[in-house]
Amino acid sequence: MIIHIAKEYERVVVFFLGRYAAVRGPGVFIILPFLESFQIVDMRTVTVDVEPQEAITKDSVSIKVNAVLWYRISHPNRAVVSVSDYRTAVYQVAQTSLRNIIGQHNLDEVLKERDQINVTLLQQVDKATDPWGIKIEMIEMKDVEIPMGMQRAMAREAEASREKRARLIKAEAELESSQNLVDASRLIMENPIGLELRRMQMITEIGAENNTTTIIMIPSELISLSKRLGEYLEAQQNSKEKQE
Repeated sequence: MIIHIAKEYERVVVFFLGRYAAVRGPGVFIILPFLESFQIVDMRTVTVDVEPQEAITKDSVSIKVNAVLWYRISHPNRAVVSVSDYRTAVYQVAQTSLRNIIGQHNLDEVLKERDQINVTLLQQVDKATDPWGIKIEMIEMKDVEIPMGMQRAMAREAEASREKRARLIKAEAELESSQNLVDASRLIMENPIGLELRRMQMITEIGAENNTTTIIMIPSELISLSKRLGEYLEAQQNSKEKQE
């Protein structure tokens, strides 16, 4: 007999005369020489970087996408018996699933709906690896590399969208300002004294600034009145001169 020790995070898949016998560990386990063989499996979560994949979106845009995958072994016996190299198998499934998922979405969806795509990708990879005793804990897209020409086109589109919003805001401001002017003119027509009060207020505002020249607006009614008064005084003067 040969005595071995398995760590807390390890499980031992034991074969008796080449046939699967049991899963042992953690702790001390015994192996019968020549009759039993074993393979140690690490049960901890494994992190894998999925290298950038060339994929074509649903709207025929070629992009490169990479991802990060977290998985662990849930059934050590299946991970050893069902697949020859579970590490390579999981990596290849993640690669192909990533390309397939990208091909089912438009570029805008890939950029804006990453969370939903990650959920779909997780479900698809987990379903494929479940017969191997592998549990996919999480998978996340990291970077999306877009061709330079597409980046310039998207920048122009974003700039045009911002300009459109700016013009709409300016038009709404002008409309609101025009409506306020209409309302103000209506009030002045109903209350002419309001115009004079506004003129006095403007004179006060101008005087508050450090101006060397101040222009005072005189109501047209006062000008007409002063003109008529001047004509009256001139007529009175002429009449007086004739009498003398």
